[in-house]
Amino acid sequence: MTTTSDTPRTRDWQDLDRRHHVHPFVDPQSVKERGTRVIVGADGCHLVDADGRRILDAMAGLWCVNLGYGRRELARVAAAQMDELPYYNTFFRSATVPAIELARVLAELSPGTLGHAFFSNSGSEANDTIVRLVRRYWDLKDRPTKKTFISRIYAYHGSTMAAASLGGFAKMHEMGDLPLPGFEHIMPPYWYAFGTDAETPADTAARAARALEEKIEELGAENVAAFIGEPVIGAGGVVPPPPNYWPEVQRICRENDVLLVCDEVITGFGRTGEWFGAQTFGIDADFMSMAKGMSSGYLPISAVLMKDEVFHVLSEGGVIQHGYTYSGHPVSAAVAIENIRLMRQEGLVERVRDDVGPYYQAALQRLAEHPLVGEARGVGLMGALELVKDTSTRELFEPMGEVGMACHEHCYDAGVIVRAMRDVVCTSPPLSITRDEIDEMTEKIRIGLDRTVETLGL
Repeated sequence: MTTTSDTPRTRDWQDLDRRHHVHPFVDPQSVKERGTRVIVGADGCHLVDADGRRILDAMAGLWCVNLGYGRRELARVAAAQMDELPYYNTFFRSATVPAIELARVLAELSPGTLGHAFFSNSGSEANDTIVRLVRRYWDLKDRPTKKTFISRIYAYHGSTMAAASLGGFAKMHEMGDLPLPGFEHIMPPYWYAFGTDAETPADTAARAARALEEKIEELGAENVAAFIGEPVIGAGGVVPPPPNYWPEVQRICRENDVLLVCDEVITGFGRTGEWFGAQTFGIDADFMSMAKGMSSGYLPISAVLMKDEVFHVLSEGGVIQHGYTYSGHPVSAAVAIENIRLMRQEGLVERVRDDVGPYYQAALQRLAEHPLVGEARGVGLMGALELVKDTSTRELFEPMGEVGMACHEHCYDAGVIVRAMRDVVCTSPPLSITRDEIDEMTEKIRIGLDRTVETLGL
């Protein structure tokens, strides 16, 4: 598997990295022992490392480079905006033209009456913002006990203290004494991991929806502020819900006067074959968080969209005591506007829906024939391969995670970047990917799967 490079220049970068750079979600010992992968360039769907290797990025960075790498149009817009106005804040009744225009564009794109945007810098900050705004909303509605958020096991909503509390990962909760008070978690509509042999995926989804109803009843609806969910669970293993799940969740929220929050950080901006996952699954959200694909990852930016009626309540409550130095940063906003314009001009969302999305999903199903794969699943241009010890019984590997990481490493050595979550291998390529590149991705993942079987003696 990949080890420290033999190239002198790369070794120099790796040595500097070891001495000074602290990596997120990485074991420092692995950096110390093996060095980092130093990426120096990119174009289209491929990266170039410091040794000159071209690697297909089947994860679009971190689910975010929707438009692909090397789009000079975005660089030109960023440079022009930096010349004109490189920065100003949105405090003190101030605004910049790019922030104003981006808010309009997002309101136009989003479904329903999500007509008001609050800007921040990452998905984590957006979801942190939602926690504060939702609780403020219920205070202003004279319902001050409605504070608790319900989320799901294997949900990922970010890594700030509040966002990580929203998330459903026990390993993340171990760091920082999380979750904070006021955050509860229920089962997801994830048949392969939570379903019984007697259930269909729809049965498991119905049971997952009932878990929400039961949790609200347990806590008391008067104490529950909101339910938050990704339209498709992303970092938890790419789990598209059966069609019966979201309508039932929506009914339960409405009947119990619980706000519905849709986390579109991964699914937004074309990933599912619609502009937003809420449109793919018919979700009528009160709040929506978005980031990643909004700028194709070229610059940090995120947003919270809220319904007009929600903003009306918040607007009657005086100063909104929340914000960030870089909320609505003009350069980031200008790049996001141009990114969305290019996506529209090139018909990328429709292309995912009608062309490369179905082709990619068919390719995943061919990989499901591999003896290590228990299930292939996905929607649009996001997908997962569930690696299992026994495909006939759905028996998982113990300890969980080692096989997935081994496959991740073998795939990288074969020339494709995937992501391993537990023993689930996920892909989420740029929306600009071609059919030939999907074939390349599939072949290299197959090599990674074969090498995993060989090295582990499975």
